[in-house]
Amino acid sequence: MLTDYHIHVEQGPYTVDWLFEFARQAGAAGIDEWGISEHAYRFVETRHIFWNDWVEPRQNQRMEEYLSMIMKARQEGVRVKFGIEMDYFPGKEKEIEEFINRYPFDYVIGSVHWIDEWGIDLSEMKQEWDRRKVEDIWLAYFDRIERLAESRLFDIVGHLDLAKIFKYVPKDREFLAELYARVAKTLAENGTCIEISTAGLRKPVGEIYPHPLLLEACHKQGVPIVISSDAHCPKDVGADFSQAVALARKIGYREIQVFSRRKAEAYPLG
Repeated sequence: MLTDYHIHVEQGPYTVDWLFEFARQAGAAGIDEWGISEHAYRFVETRHIFWNDWVEPRQNQRMEEYLSMIMKARQEGVRVKFGIEMDYFPGKEKEIEEFINRYPFDYVIGSVHWIDEWGIDLSEMKQEWDRRKVEDIWLAYFDRIERLAESRLFDIVGHLDLAKIFKYVPKDREFLAELYARVAKTLAENGTCIEISTAGLRKPVGEIYPHPLLLEACHKQGVPIVISSDAHCPKDVGADFSQAVALARKIGYREIQVFSRRKAEAYPLG
């Protein structure tokens, strides 16, 4: 069994024809279970949760159009799961929960892209990395990851160590080991799944999310996995999955999670 639940169609129209392009690539890549997880910030229905000058010109989609595309595709025989990638913002748990509960999602990916008003993975805000201590950024980032898990609002954590995207990584191995162990324990205690994401291979860091040592810490704690591409165009669906599967097996994973209506079921890893 292979999954690719982290796919965005937002670079094209919300039409079945556009979705078919992703479906064809999923089939060609041998993906058994796949779904669309649009960025929640793009929808006007989430403006009360998060809005700033960067988001404003991008927040122009409506959830009814997104859901309609999924339902129409299913009627035409496309086996696509309905998901969302939801940014976690401390203090907005109630609003996030109310939004999530309004729609029939198969899974909800929780991600951290923002530390207050700073988009840590945005190239146009990259200079902020040079103004702060790397260790402080990582602590702030993973504190949000832990609070995300503790909220129990999300099924999957997206790109778990996104903070490494521009290669700003603490050099102290003991610091990282302690951080990884704490985060893995929190994820396990709250029943939160993580994704092994090949997107990092297409980013400046040039490696899979999460780092093998972080993935090993998660495996030791019994944190379950899915495999995802974070594709934003059809050709990236299932990209580099052979590397992701090899990493998962090397660490010791033998199962993968399949989601339907917010419920997970384990299957043998393909």
